[in-house]
Amino acid sequence: MTQTPPPFDLELGATLAALAGVVSPTITPEDIPTLRGARTMTLPDLDLTLGGRLTVEEVTAPGPRGPIPLIVGRPVEAGRPLPALYYMHGGGMIAGDARGGVLGPLKWAAELGLVVVSVDYRLAPEHPHPAPVEDCYAGLVWTVEQADVLGVDPHAVVVSGTSAGGGLAAAVALMARDRGGPPLLGQLLMCPMLDDRNSSGSALQMDGLGVWDRTSNATGWTALLGEAAGGPDVSPYAAPARATDLSNLPPAFIDVGSAETFRDEDVAYAAGIWASGGSAELHVWPGGFHGFDLLAPKAALSREARAARLAWLRRLLPWPDGEGRFG
Repeated sequence: MTQTPPPFDLELGATLAALAGVVSPTITPEDIPTLRGARTMTLPDLDLTLGGRLTVEEVTAPGPRGPIPLIVGRPVEAGRPLPALYYMHGGGMIAGDARGGVLGPLKWAAELGLVVVSVDYRLAPEHPHPAPVEDCYAGLVWTVEQADVLGVDPHAVVVSGTSAGGGLAAAVALMARDRGGPPLLGQLLMCPMLDDRNSSGSALQMDGLGVWDRTSNATGWTALLGEAAGGPDVSPYAAPARATDLSNLPPAFIDVGSAETFRDEDVAYAAGIWASGGSAELHVWPGGFHGFDLLAPKAALSREARAARLAWLRRLLPWPDGEGRFG
């Protein structure tokens, strides 16, 4: 049976059309070097200090196979321990680094008064599961252990990520629960990559369309899991959609576009949290393709998505001045 895809938002569809020669819906294993090279060329020029509003430093944390690079951003002249947002970048498990996608969280840091820690985890296929998630978990543990040095409130840590990083953030929340690890205040999951089975209705609908289609998804999951991808024995720490127990997790914010591969698995994850008695705020942005707010930041839907994330953080975090901010 043919799967009819949902329409793209008009503004976003125009953006996709304009980027047709640059952004392909389909990534194959042969495309990985090109994908990595394109990201590397664009990221070094970013002003992570936001014009001097933040101090930004590069540090390392001990990891399972050596030092893990981290970027730490903090508002200038912050005088008290601040909440922390521990961020995991996107890239389908096969590309990206700690600078990728971090401008959004750094803007939250400047707006709300947060410390942002972005982790540069190892990538597949050179470093398959569990390397990426174990790096992310080790960086989180280090962040909490170094709370006094970093100026972080260890009881107000939110894990967050985009795409593959959203899946890693969900997995780190599961790990922290199961290992008795750092207490987490929340998990902010933006279009998270959660299910290696790659067989949902939305994956079938969007095959060959938009950004990061079903073939791309297979590329990422196979790089991470090899022949185990889609099989019966995949760990929930690799693919959180495999978790059978979603109880006792921190409150979640989950958002996704209606016109992207991850839609149905993200909706199912939110429903699983609710069914387990947990808290989840879910947004399905109508006509949104994967990563729409990054590729079309000025579009109305992108502005609404960013505002919803900021509003959730503002409600979640413990504000000492009582007015929705630290300061």
